[in-house]
Amino acid sequence: MRLQNKTALITGAGQGIGKTTALLFAREGANVIVADINEEHARAAAAEITAAGGKALAVKVNVASLKECEAAVASGIAAFGGIQILVNNAGITRDATLAKMTEEQFDQVISVNLKGVFNMTKAVTPGMVEKGYGKIVNTSSVVGIYGNFGQTNYVAAKSGVIGMTKVWAREFGRKGITVNAVAPGFIATDMLATVPEKVINGIKERTPLQRLGDPIDIANAYLFLSSDESAFVSGIVLSVDGGMTW
Repeated sequence: MRLQNKTALITGAGQGIGKTTALLFAREGANVIVADINEEHARAAAAEITAAGGKALAVKVNVASLKECEAAVASGIAAFGGIQILVNNAGITRDATLAKMTEEQFDQVISVNLKGVFNMTKAVTPGMVEKGYGKIVNTSSVVGIYGNFGQTNYVAAKSGVIGMTKVWAREFGRKGITVNAVAPGFIATDMLATVPEKVINGIKERTPLQRLGDPIDIANAYLFLSSDESAFVSGIVLSVDGGMTW
């Protein structure tokens, strides 16, 4: 198994891509810290892992709070002795054009999607530095590369994640820690549930593989970057988007 004897903290792991990743990592031998702002979802995902014979800990955390991130990390270390893998997967959307976007909508997305990545990474890395080993995977987006209509806040956050990834790859490389980002395309999750079918069909038409991504497509990318197979890979942005170019 590719993550045997490793412990992974995954944010936003109560549902969607995060949950799919948590289940995959557990099958690959990892102890999984299921971190989510929705405690019920976190507990359900952790229970599913343990029922299948894996080891998991559910923690409620709002990644926008550094104190809550530090508490989640402390709980994980107490349960499993250390954390070797961090997947910063949690994210939200509050879409609107610039003219209609409120300051609150902007701040909410930046607080979770950008500051949340900063907070959890800041909380986890001291332990990784001490042990001289770590794998950090940040979630950006194709829109963080190309931009997207009506997503000033989301694009700003996801572009910022790419920048932080490249900085941290330089800062932590000599400490034995790799830092990479995954840029998902349009994935069939609840986040797309409110998008009109006409828009979804247009996305499929612009995608060479002619489909939306599946959560497992992203989870598999996370797995590669979290495993020792990517030991000499750091500072990259891996697009998982079916070949979409804008």
